[in-house]
Amino acid sequence: MKFRKEKVNVVDMKQTKKSVYATGIGNAMEWFDFGLYSYLAIIISQNFFSAVENDELKLVFTFATFAIAFLMRPIGGIVFGRIGDRLGRKVVLTTTIVMMAASTLLIGLLPTYDQIGIWAPILLLLARILQGFSTGGEYAGAMVYIAESSPDNKRSALGSGLEIGTLGGYILASILATVLFVTLSDDQMASWGWRIPFILGAPLGLFGLYLRRHLDESPIFENEINENTEEPASFREILRDHKRDIIVCFIAVAFFNITNYMLLSYMPSYLNEVMGISSSTSTILITGVMFIMIPLAYFFGKLSDKKGNRNIVLFALAGLSILSILSFYLIGLKPLLFVGIGIFILGFFLAIFEGTMPSLLPSIFYTDVRYRTLSVTFNVSVSIFGGTTPLVSTWLVHATQNPLAPAYYLTAVSVIGFITFFFFFKSTSGKALKGSHPTVSTEKELQAVAKKPDDALWWAE
Repeated sequence: MKFRKEKVNVVDMKQTKKSVYATGIGNAMEWFDFGLYSYLAIIISQNFFSAVENDELKLVFTFATFAIAFLMRPIGGIVFGRIGDRLGRKVVLTTTIVMMAASTLLIGLLPTYDQIGIWAPILLLLARILQGFSTGGEYAGAMVYIAESSPDNKRSALGSGLEIGTLGGYILASILATVLFVTLSDDQMASWGWRIPFILGAPLGLFGLYLRRHLDESPIFENEINENTEEPASFREILRDHKRDIIVCFIAVAFFNITNYMLLSYMPSYLNEVMGISSSTSTILITGVMFIMIPLAYFFGKLSDKKGNRNIVLFALAGLSILSILSFYLIGLKPLLFVGIGIFILGFFLAIFEGTMPSLLPSIFYTDVRYRTLSVTFNVSVSIFGGTTPLVSTWLVHATQNPLAPAYYLTAVSVIGFITFFFFFKSTSGKALKGSHPTVSTEKELQAVAKKPDDALWWAE
């Protein structure tokens, strides 16, 4: 039996690339805010937790506020995931970007502890909660939207655009932070300079909203609505029927985000507080590595489409398991050349995850439950592991007095990830998404798919 052509999704690559740009801008907005919070963490701690006398504890409180906001992400995932599976991916993406822009602007306008006392950290926490709630639907929705809008044989390369947006947001945040650190005095920076980048985040969000309002709904979701007349599965049914997929996704999100937050959120403060490297120098080093990571993420996305995402991810996990301790050891030597090499080691393997994960994670789940299941699984895992990475790493160094402690944490997580992917994950590269028809972008690809038998096109459990 041959697969009928009318059952194949044919997408326009121009529209698909437009979708990548629009979702990438939104992701840049999200991580622009997170990057600012990380780079300016020390100044934020001084402005909002000035009642705490110990500088190290001020930083712990600041990162605790960062981490607590992540508790809202699963709630956002439940709310927006349900909306996304019922009403479409586009409506969620246009809503979340407005909320993210509003929360970023709010942080830039907040009065400090010296001005309004205890209400300052409370309002800061509320702004972070709004950010966490909106992010609960943002990132998973962006992953799903790009995966469902991309040809099966280019899914990872196009999905890497989402993480290029992440890096772009961080780079923009680091450039702004660096310019401010260089051009303003310490007093000016502490008084009002730190507010400027947060306020400038609002126009970026409005630009992303403009792009997203002109997007089409993903073709795979439209086909699901047209063909599936059954009642959506409940979360209890999803947990019962997709338990193994959820566990694999949960662990994948954990090692991806611990690596991500270790480098992009925790490292600036680690270099400053533990290694004694100035904020401007550490920012330049990390920004330089991020610039290199952009082409690497795209390269590994394309390589994943050709060689299989399982093989590429296993390579990265093996590398982190072996080299994480070496990375932090080199950073601890303190000459800038060794510090740069140590940071690059982490950035290289993170770039592999960024080239593969945005397309891999949505491919784990079936279309009718994809948004909800990915949103909740992703955000629960990020809340437990990703958002707490700066806090846990800071605490580990403080408790053990060992600057290599974060490396041991990253090594353990990478080993667990390697075992999980080696035994329980099969490559999804080049295959139709679960429960969906094949997706192609050219007549040649359409002809090739039409010649294949059904069992070569559909997933076999």
